Amino acid sequence: MSDLVPGGGLSIIVRSGKYEDVHYALAMASAAVAVNRQAVLFFTMAGIRALTGPPPALEDWSRDAENRARGVGDFETLLQACVELGVRFIVCEMGLRSLAIDRTTLRADVPFTVAGIVTLLEETKPGMHLLEIS
Repeated sequence: MSDLVPGGGLSIIVRSGKYEDVHYALAMASAAVAVNRQAVLFFTMAGIRALTGPPPALEDWSRDAENRARGVGDFETLLQACVELGVRFIVCEMGLRSLAIDRTTLRADVPFTVAGIVTLLEETKPGMHLLEIS
């Protein structure tokens, strides 16, 4: 997005395979981009499972139906919002190797790059916040 505020935004490391953690990372990233801030989601270790499926192989997946019933944005809604709003998705190459996950098993509807920590740090521009969800 060309109208993003320079020097602001979030890079979020998603290391957890828990539904609640991934859900919140998606909510934060979509909110950041919605207010014209850059957002990067870096999926590593168990967090990579969020990009499998659907449904993804996340712990406490039943929470998704509960959220939907309560009027809270569900996983698919937040994920697609991130995609449509231009959130940058990076899948950690080391995490894929460590967990023996084949990148071809990841979702084709999410535009991700397989890269490493150096790429994450390069994408985290001055003035951006680097957060870890684990």
